Amino acid sequence: MSSLSQSSSFMLHEGLLCTVLMICLLSIVQGEGILGSRSDFKKPDDAVFNVMDSGAPGNGRKDDTQAFLDAWRQMCEATADSPTMVIPEGVTFLLYRISFESPCKSANPHVQVSGKILAPTKRSWVGPIDYWIQFSQVNGLVITGSNLSVIDGQGSDWWEHGDCFLDNANLMSLLFYHFQDACDRPTALKMSGCDGVEIRGLKHVNSQRNHISLTDCRNVTVSGITIKAPKDSPNTDGIDISHSTNIRIEHSNIGTGDDCVAINGGCSDINITNVACGPGHGISIGSLGANGVTEEVERVRVQNCNFTDTLNGARIKTWQGGSGCAKDILFEQIELERVHHPIVIDQYYCNGGHHCTEYPSAVKISDVMFNGIRGSSTNIIVISLNCSKTVACTNIIMDQIDIETIKSEATASSYCMNVLGEETDTSPHVPCLQ
Repeated sequence: MSSLSQSSSFMLHEGLLCTVLMICLLSIVQGEGILGSRSDFKKPDDAVFNVMDSGAPGNGRKDDTQAFLDAWRQMCEATADSPTMVIPEGVTFLLYRISFESPCKSANPHVQVSGKILAPTKRSWVGPIDYWIQFSQVNGLVITGSNLSVIDGQGSDWWEHGDCFLDNANLMSLLFYHFQDACDRPTALKMSGCDGVEIRGLKHVNSQRNHISLTDCRNVTVSGITIKAPKDSPNTDGIDISHSTNIRIEHSNIGTGDDCVAINGGCSDINITNVACGPGHGISIGSLGANGVTEEVERVRVQNCNFTDTLNGARIKTWQGGSGCAKDILFEQIELERVHHPIVIDQYYCNGGHHCTEYPSAVKISDVMFNGIRGSSTNIIVISLNCSKTVACTNIIMDQIDIETIKSEATASSYCMNVLGEETDTSPHVPCLQ
């Protein structure tokens, strides 16, 4: 063989060898080595913890609580960027009172809810009656739902007996749980002391009491969620916020037997946008100042929301005898459909009672704007500004308000007491405002 032929053959073999090596390297990079496919091994940063792998029965009848705790513990030990605890699709889980707590090694733990989670009934409840599911001091947490996921509080058993119902089980609760009031009902999902949390895409139904509670939290975003309970279910608030700052609630549908969103004392920088509320009691600031306490709420924005068949729309409520302030508040671009009390400031709130006892002190309400609120009411008085006789509401601004009553042969009207501010392009006219 000539030297030219030998050289060509060598170059051909060398080229083939390089090609094979390149294919092998590419296969390894893509997770498909010569010994098998990607499924044969995990990527180092892959961390998924399915509750079924932790022994959850997943039949909706047996207790899955311990398996959930085990999966949570394993996830929190993972050092991946975003380890995920998976509650799988197509499976129903029975979950008793449970608390998921820090520390987690990852800065971004993730809980993926794809299946159905059931609460125990009232008669089978075990433990204190304060919350059903709690996340405590977990930072960077992301909780996501899917189209098929449901968190069901099975609240009807708690509602049908009213706020107080004693039987042998509850008498035992009184004996064994520090004489806790057996008439209490638990919050369904409580976020306590959490920072940097995202809750997306959950469907939450029929809570025993309020559906979601944000307490002592910072930098929380709630988006794309659905909350549903019957309009006559007592105290089933959609989202309660207290002692929290920089909270966003957006692009969600909430219909319950109480406030769609309630903003309580110690809150600031609360933004609620594109929320559909109804049925329910509207979006409320308060109640504030109960039992003479000092409470403050400031920098609240409620924008581009709609209320349908609700008792209230935009509401601020405070008790007599309290102190503190509610200020820098905006309700803007609100659509109303058959809302009984569309715009309310009530400084004589006493939990639905009448003829509340008057006190010289009151929470100071100031710097509140109602702008671009339009629609219909089932009441004649569509704007009610009932401020304290001793502490006036100040700088209350109304602009571009147009609310009509659907009562036959009636004209919408307003009521106001001890209010200072101004109105522009407002119907009906508010006589206290110039």
